[in-house]
Amino acid sequence: MPYRRTENVERKLAARHDAIMAAAQSVAAEGGMAAVQVAPVAERAGIAAGTVYRYFPSKTDLVAALVAAIAEREIAAVKKAADAAPGPLSALAAAIATFAMRALRDRRLAWAMIAEPVDAATEAVRLSYRTALAGEWERRIDAAIERALLPAQDAKLAAAALVGALLEGLIGPLAPPSTGDSAMAREAAQTLTLFSLRALGVVDARARGLVVQTTLPD
Repeated sequence: MPYRRTENVERKLAARHDAIMAAAQSVAAEGGMAAVQVAPVAERAGIAAGTVYRYFPSKTDLVAALVAAIAEREIAAVKKAADAAPGPLSALAAAIATFAMRALRDRRLAWAMIAEPVDAATEAVRLSYRTALAGEWERRIDAAIERALLPAQDAKLAAAALVGALLEGLIGPLAPPSTGDSAMAREAAQTLTLFSLRALGVVDARARGLVVQTTLPD
């Protein structure tokens, strides 16, 4: 008769998996993706390195799982903010501002997820996050174009350009240094949202109004 795991065993396995992922994210937030190695993650999680290998056969598998989990969470936050907005333009503003504020809240982790120099295997995994982010913005741009709220344009190209502009402004080498001041972070997120809306063709007065109306995450 084949062995069947009990609910208690399943819970323990799930809890250990969650502990590994939480430890991996903590390590990445402090030292970037390069720091996500099995040994320090195991130490942070309070388990043996061999236990980590039971869940993730290699460092690449661990990093891939971490990137996928963070990407899913961040895209979900952007989508939730946009879906709660009353119209296509306000949804676009909310999507951009939410991404900006969350990236500024944890710049080191955002840098690790998107811009940190990494090996080819890790970069291939991370590309899916940028692709999903651009795809979410593309859908919002398309919706606004369909309602004649934005001028006709290549939404896919515009969304990709926004990803590059926001990353440089938020976490790139030219971005202002982080001060830990939440008010300054909110101002920076609003500035970049306003820039994005203007670049997409929203007239200045309306763009400013949309930014003022946008509720940024605390």
